[in-house]
Amino acid sequence: MRVLICDDHTLIRAGLRRLLESFDGIEVTAEAANADEAVIRACEHAPDVVVLDLSMPGRNGFEALAELRLRCPDSAVVIMSMHDDASHVREALDRGAAGFVVKEAAPAELEIAVRAAAAGRTYLSPQVSAPLLRTVAQPATGVEALPPRQREILSALGAGQTSKQIAANLGISIKT
Repeated sequence: MRVLICDDHTLIRAGLRRLLESFDGIEVTAEAANADEAVIRACEHAPDVVVLDLSMPGRNGFEALAELRLRCPDSAVVIMSMHDDASHVREALDRGAAGFVVKEAAPAELEIAVRAAAAGRTYLSPQVSAPLLRTVAQPATGVEALPPRQREILSALGAGQTSKQIAANLGISIKT
């Protein structure tokens, strides 16, 4: 099974490569440090699975996920994130993720998620699946209904940052 890793931290990518390649039949064929690289590498290498971090400078993992699903529909995407709230998980699934693994997970959990995604199944870390199921009956309202990136911008505005500062800090256009 061919895997692409995308995380903005070099040390994390190196550790993930060693971990994933220790699992029988898994080969890491490419790495990316940001969303744009992830899309380019996925188009070049056609991995079976992309392991994608959400929090990266510039375009975030959600934006990369949406583009990966459009441009590389045969590559399943497993989100690996420090975020474990239901809104992040829901957005990832809505955008086409095949799995969501929290960074606190045991190494074997990542293997299970990657193999499930490659087989066309969905995997969620246990600590995110129960809260997500509880929110299915109670859809988010108000600020909670906003995507995480919009909440991040709103929070920065509330902290007194200007649009120009927010755009520079988040690596986005001031028009956004």
